[in-house]
Amino acid sequence: MEKKCLECGDSFKGRVDKKFCSDYCRNAYNNRLNKDGKNLIRNINNRLRKNWRILEELNTSGKTKTTKAKLIEKGFDFTYFTSIYVTKSNSTYYYVYDQGYLALDNDFYLLVKKNA
Repeated sequence: MEKKCLECGDSFKGRVDKKFCSDYCRNAYNNRLNKDGKNLIRNINNRLRKNWRILEELNTSGKTKTTKAKLIEKGFDFTYFTSIYVTKSNSTYYYVYDQGYLALDNDFYLLVKKNA
């Protein structure tokens, strides 16, 4: 049975479930389909990666203190994190993957690393 490629419209033969005449057409189709969403996701992932690197750089011992000014100076963006953990005593830790931070008094932050 002859089918038409979803990307270029050329006829081709092949498996019953085949939708494209070549890898090029398959990749072009999927790249076009996902372009808008991929840019948003890529930008968020880049932001998370930068935040993670900053926390890792400042927290070499697994637990340390730093200032908000130092985090901001390095380009840390407090709006991007991957999870929140609230302790029984109602302290809120924000995590970027395994690197976390807790706001303390006087614009200090406690940096922590989750054990894997």
